[in-house]
Amino acid sequence: MGLLDRVKQNQTVPPAGPTGNGPAATATLPGAATTYASASTAPANQTAAPAAPAAGVQRGPVGGDLSPAFAAAKVQIHSKLIEKFADEIDSSNKAGVREKILELAEEYFRSTAMTMTKNDKERLVDSVLDDVLGLGPLEALLADASITEIMANHPKQIYVEKSGEPTLSAVTFESERQMRQVIDRIVSLVGRRVDESTPICDARLKDGSRVNVVIPPIALKGPALTIRKFAKEKWGPADIVNRFKSSSPEIMTFLRSCVRARLNILVSGGTGSGKTTLLNILSSFIPENERLITCEDAAELQLQQPHWIQLESRPPNVEGKGAVPIRELVKTCLRMRPDRIIVGECRGGEALDMLQAMNTGHDGSMSTLHANNPRECLVRLETLVLQAGQDLPSRAIRETIGAAIHLIVQQSRLRGGVRRIVSVAEVIGIKDGEIQTQELFTFRQLGVSAEGKAVGFHTGMGTLPMRMEHLRSEGEDIPEQLFAPIKQPSPDKLY
Repeated sequence: MGLLDRVKQNQTVPPAGPTGNGPAATATLPGAATTYASASTAPANQTAAPAAPAAGVQRGPVGGDLSPAFAAAKVQIHSKLIEKFADEIDSSNKAGVREKILELAEEYFRSTAMTMTKNDKERLVDSVLDDVLGLGPLEALLADASITEIMANHPKQIYVEKSGEPTLSAVTFESERQMRQVIDRIVSLVGRRVDESTPICDARLKDGSRVNVVIPPIALKGPALTIRKFAKEKWGPADIVNRFKSSSPEIMTFLRSCVRARLNILVSGGTGSGKTTLLNILSSFIPENERLITCEDAAELQLQQPHWIQLESRPPNVEGKGAVPIRELVKTCLRMRPDRIIVGECRGGEALDMLQAMNTGHDGSMSTLHANNPRECLVRLETLVLQAGQDLPSRAIRETIGAAIHLIVQQSRLRGGVRRIVSVAEVIGIKDGEIQTQELFTFRQLGVSAEGKAVGFHTGMGTLPMRMEHLRSEGEDIPEQLFAPIKQPSPDKLY
């Protein structure tokens, strides 16, 4: 769909302004020489204070349905824009397009003798601008830094996640047609399509935010759109430790040493638990001189290293051909001389190829997997390997897993939306045909706060890693007291 076609079709509602971030802070992890800078020390359950809108534009409040006069003015201005400036619209010149819309709006008000407040005029201009160059009503939600997820159940019902809790937004689409146009624009940006023959699609926005689309006849109430936003700021270890309290300094210090010592790590957790965010942070510990290759369904990882190749799977075309699954990407990686392979998420037979890569000289590789705890993670990994269709015996699969995976980091979304690393378990081998693990760290939940959020504390289990000598031989001198259990803190120290 060309720009002119989208300009002719789109309609939207007025957007809301973005929010800002808190002050900077630093946190030093024990046993580490590096001091990590945090973008903000504000607690994860607090909403940041509003920031001034960009380019001096004051955005008005977002409502649900537009008034008839507002909607009529918007349609007329939109039509005039197409009639006069269709060939001059430059998506890279947002300020110039806005000036044209403002000029047409003033002309419309003069010709119709219509009166409108200054704030409503700004809303009208912004609404048409978002329609022409953006994603309609979603622009307001995408600009709000306090929103982490957007869930449109159908055109007239959009929920947003703030501080881990979903709330109903006042923003809606004007019609199912407008929502379908926004969906088409999103999926076309990454060369994908969604229609009745393929009613499910995964895509991404320009900033890397993950998008999932389901349309009729699969979705019975109308198109459903889910966007998991990426934070504008790059989160680092200090944010996980100091700002969100997802990890203790001891856990993060240990994980840093494991990454640098090239242990194979599997991040396990449920949907929305923060697996990809944690994988991004763990990848920041990888030395910059190593060659990294990532394989993903929809590109989400944001690695900082310069020597990085990013691969993305591709669905079949209209004829049902040309599909490139993750398994093919992992096989291709092996011919590209990677130091480490990072698989965004294991969902099928690619698990076998990933394990084989970990066992054949690509130490330090990482991936994520959906599971409720480390034990279930290993069971599910075994099930995924069976999907590769190799008809391998169970013992051979378990021995491969036991040799390939060194560490399982369990991430969970607890009550109230708080996200915590709840377990760090080491795989120590095979005994009586079963994979053996030992827990090194855990999160002990003691209750729920007055705000309805889970509270507790992280502690070591008093068990030293089996690979302690390996870590030391790699230059990672970890103090043994890092794994010592700690006493239960006072109530005001729980998080």
